[in-house]
Formats: sequence, C-alpha cells, structure tokens
Amino acid sequence: MRRGFVAFIGFLLLAGCSAADKKDKAPPPSDLSGKPAAIALDRGPFESGPVRAPSEGALVGAWIKPEELTHVGRLAAVDSLENDLGRRLSIINTYRRFEQPVGTASDQEFLADGATLMISWATGDNRSILDGDYDDLIRKQAVAIRKIHRPVLLRMRWEMDRPNLRATMWSAEDYIAAWKYVRGIFREERADNVSWVWCPTAEGFIRGDAPSFYPGDDQVDWTCVDVYAGETFQPIGQLMGPFLRFAAGHPKPIIIGEFGVAKAWGSQRRAAWLKDAERTFKANPQIKAVAYFDSDPDGSGPTRQFQLTGDKPAFKAFQSLVRDRYFNP
Repeated sequence: MRRGFVAFIGFLLLAGCSAADKKDKAPPPSDLSGKPAAIALDRGPFESGPVRAPSEGALVGAWIKPEELTHVGRLAAVDSLENDLGRRLSIINTYRRFEQPVGTASDQEFLADGATLMISWATGDNRSILDGDYDDLIRKQAVAIRKIHRPVLLRMRWEMDRPNLRATMWSAEDYIAAWKYVRGIFREERADNVSWVWCPTAEGFIRGDAPSFYPGDDQVDWTCVDVYAGETFQPIGQLMGPFLRFAAGHPKPIIIGEFGVAKAWGSQRRAAWLKDAERTFKANPQIKAVAYFDSDPDGSGPTRQFQLTGDKPAFKAFQSLVRDRYFNP
C-alpha cells in the first residue's frame, strides 16, 4: 500500500451527466458493432509540451473516487483498481479547487510509481483573474507545480463551456484572456514542466459553442474532451464526433479527459459501449491518451453512476482495453 496525503476533492460536475428519464431509447449492444468513427487520423509526431505524446498507441489512466476522502483512501482506491486491472495506470487524474496546491505526498507517490498527473484545476472568475485578484494564488500554484520536477498535464478550468459556469467564465473571450494571463504567470515562475490541456465537453461541440473557447494552437499542447453515455446511450464516436472533426483541424494530440458509461444502461450495454470505445480510440490515432471516470458521485441518479467495479461484464471490457498492447506504448 502506498502512503501519502490527498487534498479534499471539491465539486465534480460532469459533462453530459444530467438526470434523465430511463425510458430514453437506447440501441441494443449489437448496434455498437458497426465500423467505428475514424475522423482524427493524424499520427503525429506532435509538439505536446513536456508530457510527450507516444509515437504509437495511447496512454491510459483514470480518476478513481476513494471510499473515504483521506490520504489512505485516495491511495487505496488507486491501488485497488490497478490490482484488479493487473497493471499500473499511466495517468492519474486528480481534481483541485482553485486554492488547493499540487504536490501533496500522494501526488509524489503516484509520480514515484511512474504515473503522469493530470491536474483538473477549477480556476475562478475569469474577470477577477484578469483584475489581478488571484495573482498570489496562481503564483503559489505555479511554484508548487514547478517543484514537482516532473511533467504534468494541466486542465485549466476543464469543461469551461458548461452553461452552469457562464457566471464565472463570462464569455469565451474572457476565458481565453484568463488562460493567457495564467500561462504568463506560470512562465514568470519558470513552471515549464506543464503541458496545457484544453478540455471542453462533447455537448459543447454538439451545441456548437465549445470551439469559441479555444485559446489557439500557440497556447494549447493537448486538445481534450469529456464524453459520457449518461442521459443518452449512443456510440462514443457519435457523441464526440463534432469534437473529433474540430481536433482533426489542429496539430495537437488528443486526450479523452473523462469518459464513462452509466449503470442505468445495464451491464451488457455498458460492456458493448466500452468495447466500441476501444475500437474508436484505435480508429482515431490522433487520440494519444484516455482516462476513465471511475466514480459514482454522491447524491446523483443512475445516469451519473460510472464506477465499473462490481459490474463484471463492464469491468472485463475495460480491463481488455487497458491490457491491450495499443494502450501500453
């Protein structure tokens, strides 16, 4: 068992996971057996910042919700999943509020085991950032990340396109300005071990508003999307098709920052969806990393329950994915 410390996790609001009527029409598993969407075909090589995209295949990781939000609970959750999978994860996703520093003892444990941290950082009001109200906080985070001395993936305010974040995002222009402002402070503090990950929701691309938040190819190291079969059950290629078409137009590696299929759809459909996800990832070689959201958030309905442990068919499908040589580059 690893030993360390983990910061308390704040709100984890998922894209595509609002409550839904379980009567939504869902295709049977056989409908997922067709040819997967093949859209993002660029194989690189890519300039991806300090966290290098593999030349072949894709890295695999996860967020694993612990039973108890303690240092022991966090480490035990990761250990348990890795033991069940029969391999170490390449990426450990971790969520931090704006004021929570990176570099805890548990972070160091994961890094020492060879994992790459993906830091999902919930930054604050963009206009307050631009007014300089959080300069000290941002500098402290930049210094903390620099002191890790290892490359990290940083998802600055992931899912910024969610409608419920408009009050603090203000506009796409404000988000882009804040992104550049924060990057400027990191540069001043010589925190040059960061790969900057831009990660909206699949729904934002379906609506058409997510692309307006893109800071530019000179600002982004990895493009990213969070995609769920939550309230609707569709092939993952269909759910993230608009994103893949956008990403194919930019010379950046892709990371699927969060993906999951809800328990509401039943074990066999979940397993079929995950098998289709594996095929879709392989059919789009620009996808260089994927991270499952292995969590049942407290107080959420069946369309927000994504944990795989205890669901043998679904877990077996995910285990098959992570053990495939393609995801062990």
